[in-house]
Amino acid sequence: MIEIKNLKKSFGENLILKGVNLSFSEGNIIGFVGSNGSGKTTLFNCISGLEKHEGTITYSGGKLKNDLGFLQTEPYILNKITGNEYLQLFCNSRNLDNTDVDSQNVFDLPLNKFVETYSTGMRKKLTLTGILLQKNKVYILDEPFNGVDMNGNLIIREIIFKLKELNRLVLVSSHIFSTLTDICDLIYHVNNGEIIKGYTKMNFIELESEMSSSSVINSVSKLNLL
Repeated sequence: MIEIKNLKKSFGENLILKGVNLSFSEGNIIGFVGSNGSGKTTLFNCISGLEKHEGTITYSGGKLKNDLGFLQTEPYILNKITGNEYLQLFCNSRNLDNTDVDSQNVFDLPLNKFVETYSTGMRKKLTLTGILLQKNKVYILDEPFNGVDMNGNLIIREIIFKLKELNRLVLVSSHIFSTLTDICDLIYHVNNGEIIKGYTKMNFIELESEMSSSSVINSVSKLNLL
């Protein structure tokens, strides 16, 4: 469905992505885990077309942007716009008419209020609602659980499972490792701009062990807390 070959991305002389090769098929939930600055968000930005890059990204369905819903870590939304108006923009971009937004307000957001009154978590819920209304075939969710309340996280989790049931492709990142192991079919470990390895469900324990390696313990020991 999506194939990435020798993807490279630099900012000045700083090489962020170092020849990434991946392929994804529909009906899967693919996780990406790694430390801050490892390249996860840059990878997502390249796939979504927000960043120019070297290498190729091909999509079997034609133009990926026409089937893609991208939830960024911190979605940018104009403040002087209501939630309803914002969601209508999403529908208009896919030429969707007569969409009953209120009946699909699963997060119970105050859609008649200006977005400037929304918290960080509410903005994220609003954007997620927008890309869901578009009924996309591919979803990129960059830290969807971060800044969202517990009930919201439970809803997002069930939404992701529903998307899998509908044979959609979901790419998701999270700093909460246990969240990824609960929802993903496959998790890629990203480090220093490279895909270290992919782990299936039966190998998630191995990935957790690697991420909790002695290097982490050594980092804490530098604090000299005793």
